[in-house]
Amino acid sequence: MPKILIVDDQRNMRTTLAMMLRGGGYEVEEAPDGEQGSVRGATEAFDVVLTDLRMGNKDGIDVLRAIKEAHALTEVIVMTAYGTIESAVDAMRLGAFDYIQKPFTEQELLVKVGKAVESRRLAGEVALLTREFQDRYKFENIVGRSAAIRDVLGRIVRVAPTDTIVLITGESGTGKELVAKAIHANSKRKNRPFVPVNCAAITETLLESELFGHARGSFTGAVSARKGLFEEADGGTFFFDEIGETPLAFQAKLLRVIQEHEVRRVGENKPTKVDVRIIAATNQDLMPAIAEKRFRQDLYYRLNVARFQLPPMRERMEDLPELLGHFLAKYNKLMGVKARFDDRVTESLQQYGFPGNVRELEHMVEQAVALVQTGTIHPDDLLPHANAPAEPARPRGAGRSLAETVDAAERGAIEEALRDSDGNRERAAELLGVSPTTLWRKMTRLNVSYEPKG
Repeated sequence: MPKILIVDDQRNMRTTLAMMLRGGGYEVEEAPDGEQGSVRGATEAFDVVLTDLRMGNKDGIDVLRAIKEAHALTEVIVMTAYGTIESAVDAMRLGAFDYIQKPFTEQELLVKVGKAVESRRLAGEVALLTREFQDRYKFENIVGRSAAIRDVLGRIVRVAPTDTIVLITGESGTGKELVAKAIHANSKRKNRPFVPVNCAAITETLLESELFGHARGSFTGAVSARKGLFEEADGGTFFFDEIGETPLAFQAKLLRVIQEHEVRRVGENKPTKVDVRIIAATNQDLMPAIAEKRFRQDLYYRLNVARFQLPPMRERMEDLPELLGHFLAKYNKLMGVKARFDDRVTESLQQYGFPGNVRELEHMVEQAVALVQTGTIHPDDLLPHANAPAEPARPRGAGRSLAETVDAAERGAIEEALRDSDGNRERAAELLGVSPTTLWRKMTRLNVSYEPKG
């Protein structure tokens, strides 16, 4: 039940207001003057404070200031008599939600209080979500003490307060989105939206409409005008994951958005101004893509202002014990259990190469905690292949290049997905977490073909 405080030095007025509000379903407390109203409003929790403007030593403005200083989310409505409208306007400039002029009806009172209660509820939800967001993505949650991670944290501290465009590179599963969220949560835009988009998961035909919006009737199915995600992110941060998967035509339009700070909805000629910070991420080396004319060089240099290269798990194995403890605590709490690791687990995993990086390690721990529930997690309780030793490192200059190794891994993953889907490209793309267009492009580049059985 919403809780209301009435502050008025006239007893009859307080009694009448209390009866009206209790009849409207509210819990009501009373304060006989501005001094007590200021103290109670600042020390107790109320959804709305209804205060008279003209009182003795402490008036409604004093009550408003005391409450807003102690509880910024509490809404205040000031009651005014004829001739004090200017003071009511001043109160609203100081943070009052609204004013109501005497004499007023019960209906007028309940409508204004109802709106204030709803505003307080929504503000409370937003504050809670913002606090959870910041707690979850603060720097301490980027776990590790290795030199590589300390370097990442130091750069976040320097870059986050600015509006500098950021490019985050690294293998899949290294925590690129986590770093992007940490940058946002520690920026001046932290109370505005963080909008992530996985470019590989949206088809080329929908990408422009999703990001820029569209006018009514601009294409089949556009039954009404729609804001794009850029407009939804106005004032906040826009995160492009897998930016290397975008088509060239879209890259040209994105470059214009970055340079002109405006978007143009599909089917409209009039541009709309947007204020967003751009953070992009990719698991590709974009230089070969530029050489092959698959990625625009001018867009690359526009994005590559502040560069974060995230290390793979195999290059930060000293962080393994801390990461294991972090994920174990997380999933013990989520599942309500008290599992623990056998002393041999860390040593066993030190021999593993982690092709899926930190994400793979987290999934290993989650599965182990779910299956073991209580007691001790032994090396054999983790995924079977986790205990297999990593392939011996090749000497420098020997064997395949990094590009060849990546191509071989992609080719193998595509062929496996095609076998599992019996040649159905849409299903294979779904299994791989990419769009059908991206899959077709990769199959063409890697010369992969598959004929379904029969």
